[in-house]
Amino acid sequence: MNTITTKDGTEIYDKDWGSGQPVVFSHGWPLNADAWESQMVYLASNGYRCIAHDRRGHGRSSQPWNGNEMDTYADDLSELIETLALNGATLVSHSTGGGEVARYIGRHGNKRVAKVVLIGSVSPLMVKTDGNPDGLPIETFDDIRDAFWFQGMQGGLKNELDCIKAFSETDFTAD
Repeated sequence: MNTITTKDGTEIYDKDWGSGQPVVFSHGWPLNADAWESQMVYLASNGYRCIAHDRRGHGRSSQPWNGNEMDTYADDLSELIETLALNGATLVSHSTGGGEVARYIGRHGNKRVAKVVLIGSVSPLMVKTDGNPDGLPIETFDDIRDAFWFQGMQGGLKNELDCIKAFSETDFTAD
C-alpha cells in the first residue's frame, strides 16, 4: 500500500499509476481515491501519471482526531506533491476536493501546478452568511451530517463529521 507520512504523523494513502505529466485527483466527501479510478485508468493508459489520495480520515488513510479542516487538507496535499516531487501537475478536484485544491494554492502557491480543474467545487463558500446571503442554510449541512453514512463507512466518523464543517463553512474567496 502506498502511503506518505505527514509532519503530524498521519498516513495518507495514495494511488500512483502510469508515467508522464502528473494529474493529481482530490475526491469529494465522503469518498476516497477510488472515485477517480475510471479517469485514472484512461489517462494512465494514455501517457499520464495519475495520483489520487484518500484525504485524512477517509478511506485507507489514518483517522486522526485533529486536522480535519481545509488548512491541514491543503498541507497534506502539499506534502504529497512534494514527496512525489511532482512538477507541472494538473490538479483535478470534485466537491470538497475543490476546496482542498483552492486552499492548497492559497497556502502553497502554484509553482508545481500547470492547471487546475474544479468540478462541482465547494469553493468559494457554501454556507449562508451575512457576506454570502445566497448560500445554503447551516441546517442543510447539519442534515448531511446524518446522511450518506453508508458511503463513508471506510472513513472515521469524527473525521467525516469535521469534514462537513470544513467544506461547508470555509470561505475560499481569497484562495
